[in-house]
Amino acid sequence: MVKAIVLAAGEGTRLKPITESRPKSMIPVLCRPLIDWHLGNLLNAGVEEVYVVVGHMKEHVVKYIESRGYSGVKIVDQGEPRGTGDAIIKASERIGYGEDVLVVYADIFLEEWGIYKRLVEESGYFIVGVYVPKPEDYGVIYVKDQYLYRIMEKPQKPESNLVNAGIYKLNTGDILENRDLPVSPRGEIEATDLVTKIASRRPVRVLAYGKKWVDVGKPWHVIDVNKVALDGISGEVRGEVKDPVYIKNKSRVYIGENSTIYPFTTIEGPVYIGERVEVGPNAYIRPYSVICSGSKIGFSVEVKESVLFENVHAHHLAYIGDSVICENVNLGAGTVLANLRHDNATVKMTIKGVREDTGRLKLGAIIGAGVKTGVNVSIMPGVKIGSNTWILPGVVVYRDVPSDSIYPPREKIVY
Repeated sequence: MVKAIVLAAGEGTRLKPITESRPKSMIPVLCRPLIDWHLGNLLNAGVEEVYVVVGHMKEHVVKYIESRGYSGVKIVDQGEPRGTGDAIIKASERIGYGEDVLVVYADIFLEEWGIYKRLVEESGYFIVGVYVPKPEDYGVIYVKDQYLYRIMEKPQKPESNLVNAGIYKLNTGDILENRDLPVSPRGEIEATDLVTKIASRRPVRVLAYGKKWVDVGKPWHVIDVNKVALDGISGEVRGEVKDPVYIKNKSRVYIGENSTIYPFTTIEGPVYIGERVEVGPNAYIRPYSVICSGSKIGFSVEVKESVLFENVHAHHLAYIGDSVICENVNLGAGTVLANLRHDNATVKMTIKGVREDTGRLKLGAIIGAGVKTGVNVSIMPGVKIGSNTWILPGVVVYRDVPSDSIYPPREKIVY
């Protein structure tokens, strides 16, 4: 029987402020943590046991898995964060020698999950690759006669646009026999070095994945991954809809249990609304929006292509465009999250101190957990606001705001 290793120990520093309050494996996709998509699909594919490697904010992952009551899911604490290769080795030591294993990264998402069943059923070693438009951002796979030759991380001039999808089928025997690995330039033991070393001794077949694939590595990818998931939903109304409410493309609108849609609200699918959500009256929920449990979207609030985590409150007169709003955020009346530059250029965002082009013409704000905005606050495209920060009334926010702060600082306030 095949077993599985899910790598869920990473910190996700490029995803901040989202990962200031949760590990990246707990980022919601249709209000369901990323890791849960992997666990469910691996077990459905016939995997006997799943070993989840945890580290950063491990208590969130452990608590969630325990609440789900999965049988056959075991926790492996990586301890010191020494890289993905080290995580695979530690899980293999726990599993034991000579077992076939699927290894998957918890921060990827697949449009279609049948690849897991195929890997379970086929014999041999595999690495899954995916074709992307910017291979220089990933580990590029070099193939020789359908088998892996090497993986080159983020080459300046990639010779191929086939990159590592973060899914392998290996054997714990070969993993443990090849665990003597050098530390990479960033001070870690890399999974790609481990797989490349195994491939130098045994044939590792390259399997190209032809569907949509998302590596949730940067804040705007949270919007991207939810869009992929929304394209696959079927409409269902489990909550209460108080007419008159206009629902367009109803076959692709999901409304969860104990949720209420109040009169004169318009919803255009695809849209996912979780449990215990209140929307309206007179709200406008536009396509590719996700609103998670306990949130309240009130009078004359418009939500467009955004992902709202748990308990987000925007009670009245707000615009949320192409944004990610983390849990327990309160947006004051008149808060506007702008999503389009005047010059129609693509929106840039600062990631680990470097300005990066997101490639998106429309992108609003990334707001961390516990943020509060006063009335009539405007937040410009591509701005990140750190968790537990207060934005005072009447402010226009042009630059990122750090966590646990008040903006503008009190000494700059003119009364």
